[in-house]
Amino acid sequence: MVTLLGKLFDGVSPFRVAVVYVNMREFIDMKWGTPEPIVFRDSDIGMVRLRAFGTFSTQINDPQLFVNKIVGSQGIYETAQIESFLKSILITKLVDTLGESKKSVLDLPTSYIEIGGAARALARDDFAALGVDLKTFYVSAITPTEDTAKAIDERAAMGAIGNMQAYLQFKAARALGDAALAGGGAGAGGLAQAGMGLGAGVGMGAMMAGMMGQVVQAGMAGTGAQVTAPGAAATGAVAGAAAGAAAAMMACPSCQAQIPQGSKFCANCGARIAGPLKCSNCGTELAPGSKFCNNCGTKVG
Repeated sequence: MVTLLGKLFDGVSPFRVAVVYVNMREFIDMKWGTPEPIVFRDSDIGMVRLRAFGTFSTQINDPQLFVNKIVGSQGIYETAQIESFLKSILITKLVDTLGESKKSVLDLPTSYIEIGGAARALARDDFAALGVDLKTFYVSAITPTEDTAKAIDERAAMGAIGNMQAYLQFKAARALGDAALAGGGAGAGGLAQAGMGLGAGVGMGAMMAGMMGQVVQAGMAGTGAQVTAPGAAATGAVAGAAAGAAAAMMACPSCQAQIPQGSKFCANCGARIAGPLKCSNCGTELAPGSKFCNNCGTKVG
């Protein structure tokens, strides 16, 4: 009979059987990790990208169901292939758990046990449907990507600065001291020239401080934060520079504050400074605020 069937099918029996061996031991210390960063909505920072790592352990508790689902449906046989398939399930449940936690990245390290337990509870039913028992699931680390870590560092630096006005005053005072030290070995002419340059530099710095203060104040207006206008600090910085370069100063036509000659904008009130005042009759250059020409007596204005 067998010989006859063999002849009918060219010596190959049509009744073929595949034997699959299933390892029933517990697989411990299996590594898992996110292949791509997870997009996470942080309660403080906003949208961030995270990576997660950890371990898990499994054991096959229903060999027949396991063979039918994994070998029969998925067509995979080797341990590495099965492990990769199980990891994809775990990472999906982890992402779901993180999305529901609604915590800050800075608070996640205190919740690794809770996150791992919640993700394991979500994944156990999916593992059981494959004939596999998910014994343990641990989260070892949840870390931000390099870009996210840089953004966190910048935010922490801004928080450490605190008072932006005080920080700008400190930077201006430090630059003033460095400029004074740099000009210490110069002669009288060199010191005068350095004083003029220093006065112009401090005036520009004060103007920039005022502009930055207005930008910060406009940006924080929606949050209700109080921001102090840096006008007084700018005036103090310019007055300090005037003590060392009085000959190079002039009065602002708008607010009468002392500013470096040649300035195009007032560091105290921000007014645009017009060009040199000249007599309309003889063209003589006049001092700011003159009412009559000191050369021909023509009334100014």
